[in-house]
Amino acid sequence: MSECLFCKIARKEIPAAVVYEDDTLLVFKDIFPQAPVHLLIIPKAHCAGLADLTPETAAAAARIPALAAQLAQEQGVAEGGWRLISNCGPDAGQVVFHLHFHLVGGKPLGRVCR
Repeated sequence: MSECLFCKIARKEIPAAVVYEDDTLLVFKDIFPQAPVHLLIIPKAHCAGLADLTPETAAAAARIPALAAQLAQEQGVAEGGWRLISNCGPDAGQVVFHLHFHLVGGKPLGRVCR
């Protein structure tokens, strides 16, 4: 996906405030943060969303919860609590169609589901 915004960020064609990177995952600060800590965690390989996982992107995505816990600790939000979200499709609020998870914390977030 040469025109995908997050693919361009992963290829370093567009700058981002990167906080973590390895061979398959990239984490950077959201440019419109909804909380004091708002990071985006993406697989470097293109995948439109959770419904479109390939073996490669599924393996990368499987590592995201543990990485999110590590980042929450490093960002100082582990004790107070944090949220990990992936919007799947336009009705859920997905705007960039490259699989990504929002790690959000640093303030009371309120309930989403009961």
